Amino acid sequence: MIGRRALLAAGGALALGAGGWRLTTGSMAGYDRWAAELRAWPAAPEIAALVRLATLAPNSHNSQPWRFRIGPDRIDIGPDLARRVPVVDPDDHHLHVSLGAAVETLAIAGAALGRPGEVVLGPDGPAFVHSAGSPRPGPLAEAIPRRQSTRAEYDGRPLDVETLGALAAAAGMPGVRLILLTEPAVLGQVRDLVVAANGAQMGDHAFMSELRDWIRFNPRAAIETGDGLFSGASGNPSLPTALGRAVFPWVITAAGENERYARQLASSAGCAVFFAERANPEGWVQVGRACQRFALAATARDVRIAFVNQPVEVAAFRTALAALAGEPDRRPDLLLRFGRGAPLPFSPRRPVAAVVA
Repeated sequence: MIGRRALLAAGGALALGAGGWRLTTGSMAGYDRWAAELRAWPAAPEIAALVRLATLAPNSHNSQPWRFRIGPDRIDIGPDLARRVPVVDPDDHHLHVSLGAAVETLAIAGAALGRPGEVVLGPDGPAFVHSAGSPRPGPLAEAIPRRQSTRAEYDGRPLDVETLGALAAAAGMPGVRLILLTEPAVLGQVRDLVVAANGAQMGDHAFMSELRDWIRFNPRAAIETGDGLFSGASGNPSLPTALGRAVFPWVITAAGENERYARQLASSAGCAVFFAERANPEGWVQVGRACQRFALAATARDVRIAFVNQPVEVAAFRTALAALAGEPDRRPDLLLRFGRGAPLPFSPRRPVAAVVA
């Protein structure tokens, strides 16, 4: 039996009620209010507000591996190498994809708030060069606060041709090829690849250790760190941190996770595979930009997305995924599934002061 002192050290709090002492790990209601404040649309086009919106971009393990450098008319985004995830992303591929998603968010938000500009690619990372202008709000900008990776089952219904075309058009980006997979037989093959690659990852002790280090098992931990994979954002129950870390190897199993991914893919309307024309940091930044536009266009149409990158991350499965998408000579950069379903709690983000160099 875990004693009261151990529970407190594990990240919980003790509250005395009619039924006696109970353990709390922070309320979801409080967490939801905090997350909503992070995502509030700014009333004025302040630079800090633009950076805050940019931090809402997707990134691997929600490590938020970026540093924003603010100049008079530009915002440069460079990698924060202290936030690398070297096991799942040994060549910093996902890191550069994340920088691309963040800079595209800056460009979309800047145009909507009256700071239009353009994205510039450089050897040290992308930059958003801006000037004053008239606000140009639009559905992609309005979707920025609502976009999330919804790791849940969807309703299984296909998307209509017009919606699929709109998502593909939104993701149009020089140097990037997008393939949409919607045929049930093909999706079944994607499912098999995801399950097999996931099993390989979960059999890797280093991968599991890195994954556990980035999980935030309760609202309090998610708010305190402002990063990581919040368990509530995946629909999982809250646990004290030390308890969650202790039971992690027994609760998160390959068999259970494979079954969950199989159900989620079976419930999805389709999958999107992104390929860069050039397998280098600039090409990966372009993929991040395209993917964020796809995700925002999906959000604007009430379509959910979630990344299932296991066949991208495990090199042995890349060739099979590329062939399945009809691009056998290219390295696949991202794999996500999409469909309609209910949202989940949002993931945490760090404050602007923590990400500005």
